[in-house]
Amino acid sequence: MNRNSASLAPFLNSAFGRYGAAITATAVALAAIAPFVHESIHYIVLFPAVAFSALFCGVGPATLAIVLGLLGTRFWFLTPAHSLSVPDPPQLIGIFTFLAASSIVVLIGGIQRRNQQALLEFQKNLESRFQERTAELHTANQNVGDLTGRLLHLQDEERRRIARELHDSVGQSLAALSMNLASFGAAIEHVAKVAGKVSDSTSLVNDISTEIRTISHLLHPPLLDEAGLASALRWYIAGFTERSKIRVDLELPDDFDRLPRDLETAVFRLVQESLTNVHRHSESAVARIRLTRSADGIRLEVEDEGKGISPQQQMDLLSGGTPGVGIRGMRERLRQLGGTLEITSNGTRRGTKIVAKLTREPLARAATAGSAT
Repeated sequence: MNRNSASLAPFLNSAFGRYGAAITATAVALAAIAPFVHESIHYIVLFPAVAFSALFCGVGPATLAIVLGLLGTRFWFLTPAHSLSVPDPPQLIGIFTFLAASSIVVLIGGIQRRNQQALLEFQKNLESRFQERTAELHTANQNVGDLTGRLLHLQDEERRRIARELHDSVGQSLAALSMNLASFGAAIEHVAKVAGKVSDSTSLVNDISTEIRTISHLLHPPLLDEAGLASALRWYIAGFTERSKIRVDLELPDDFDRLPRDLETAVFRLVQESLTNVHRHSESAVARIRLTRSADGIRLEVEDEGKGISPQQQMDLLSGGTPGVGIRGMRERLRQLGGTLEITSNGTRRGTKIVAKLTREPLARAATAGSAT
């Protein structure tokens, strides 16, 4: 019944449609009476029209169907035909029996329609609440993403500030101390033991200065602000190759222009995190980085020849499950810039490929934001 009422709902939404359907059903029933001679069959044939009107059209249309059915039966099929005179007692018994049964059907139909209406209202309320909860969840997820992006931006700014402080303040002080110790060591060369300690101290200071300079560059390479992304990537890859013994091939156009500051920082961090994952997890001896820029946007590819990612880990990454902090940070950086991140691997020691894309529209938005700052 639910499917039938759903298909008839557009037609039965108006009073005209309901009354029209009841009249049509009654007319069909009266036409179906013609082949039957016995009067008791007449009311049985009318009964489906009354039941239809009661269940689908309402009390008013069902009452109209009963009245029209009785009048039509009396006028066309009861003796004397074509007359509306008072029926004889046997005919009256049939009419009253039909009226009693029809009243019960109308009552049941009214109860059924009220129950169905209540069910529809409950369903609408449930769908409305579900949509509200879905909208609230979407808003909450958006807020979490925005907060994560803001934290990443603040982290980059703090790294830039710490790197500048280490280079400008601590580095200069250590350089002055190194010169003082060198002068002091030259003045007491005749005391071999003291001179040896001073020499060791000078060496330690030089090591500390080198380490601080390395940390400062890793936190935020000065080349990234001064010379741009291309120079910073070449510097970082050279140091990474020396430390990890992993050969890294960089494919970068010679005419690669400067990008907005936030975008250059994001691409540099993507390369940095990707090479860190290659060193920690892939067991690959080589890695390839390809950075291209076209009219459609920017495309970054980082590929290795390591052990790949297991099928279970790939399912977690595709389903948005619980990837590592590095992968989550890479995705969030790209999401803030309107980009996408793809990770492919067959998990059979044929390597992993990471592709980051930024289309032209996010690039224009990042350039506008960079000029505003």
